[in-house]
Amino acid sequence: MTQPDSVNATAAAATAGPGRNLPDVSHLVVGVLGGTGDQGRGLALRLAGAGQQVVIGSRSAERAEACAAELGRGIRGADNAACAADSDVVIVAVPWEGHAETLVSLRAELAGKIVVDCVNPLGFDKQGAYPLRVPEGSAAQQAAALLPDSTVTAAFHHLSAVLLQDESVERIDTDVMVLGEDRAATETVQALASRIPGMRGIFAGRLRNAHQVESLVANLISVNRRYKAHAGLRITDV
Repeated sequence: MTQPDSVNATAAAATAGPGRNLPDVSHLVVGVLGGTGDQGRGLALRLAGAGQQVVIGSRSAERAEACAAELGRGIRGADNAACAADSDVVIVAVPWEGHAETLVSLRAELAGKIVVDCVNPLGFDKQGAYPLRVPEGSAAQQAAALLPDSTVTAAFHHLSAVLLQDESVERIDTDVMVLGEDRAATETVQALASRIPGMRGIFAGRLRNAHQVESLVANLISVNRRYKAHAGLRITDV
């Protein structure tokens, strides 16, 4: 029996969906620089809960170790240099003010690694959050300029740190926009995001498009304040 075109189209879309044919990343060690901050702690907790080996980094090894012990789930703590050196994929979740300095100091340890920048350059005034101008264009592009021997991607910008850290929340229904120049790297990051229940990793373009992804967090902060929510994003028809 010949199937209607609509059925064939639906089947084709399912086959081509973002969760199809992504690599197995279960063996990768994920480091989180700035892992003692709210966003870093939350990402470490969720990735470890999904079965990933996770190392959180901090300027102070003792602080990182204490945070790791508090989080449990097999998470390890180390200073930033050891965290970067011991990991296959490194998420940058440091404050914007220390972004460049941190990356420059870890250039050797991050060489050959996939680096995932989730930093949002934002300012705050009486009117709320607003995006800052970055000379390189975005935090991710700054990271790429400072880390010529790393494969830099951008992802995990739009996640609520509150939800990430709330262990009573079993699923976080949101999409993670992943940007980068290297397809294998972006698919690796998509696969990591998709391991967290409720999330999907969606390819969203090259690093030159990272500015508006980072800036959109200012809008989400406004949404959250108005509606007392923890808003995320869903990409439709994918």
